[in-house]
Amino acid sequence: MNHIKKLYRLEIKLKGKPAAEKYQQRQKVAVPLLNTLKEWLDKAVMRISPKTKLGEAISYTLNQWPKLMRYIEDGRLSIDNNRAERTVKPFVVGRKNWMFSNTASGAQASAVLYSIIETAKVNGLMPFDYINHCLTQLAIDPNEVESLLPWNVNLNV
Repeated sequence: MNHIKKLYRLEIKLKGKPAAEKYQQRQKVAVPLLNTLKEWLDKAVMRISPKTKLGEAISYTLNQWPKLMRYIEDGRLSIDNNRAERTVKPFVVGRKNWMFSNTASGAQASAVLYSIIETAKVNGLMPFDYINHCLTQLAIDPNEVESLLPWNVNLNV
């Protein structure tokens, strides 16, 4: 657990830094920590029963190791997917509501709207303002979609 705490402490220090700097620091600090953790896991898997919770966790971590290492290869990547998990939560909650959609098309429309709203939020936009902007612009030019993607819109201008 100490290795993981150290990895997260590093990420806190790197928050807001350029991707290149994150990459360099991860190579310098995180890679040795991860190598030490991998060595421990490789030894532990031989002596801890895979039928125990700890054994299951060790096996899972080793099986996912290439995915775990992915974030150190690119300074733009996050150490975890917590942000994505938080973004998906409304869909999980909404799933219960979709049962009451009258048609499959209605459920599809609800899912699309959820996706638009959550993507707008992730990109720092107020959903109402964003949707209002999109509808206004689409009424002017229905073919201009690329500029309306949430990461291309700046409503603060």
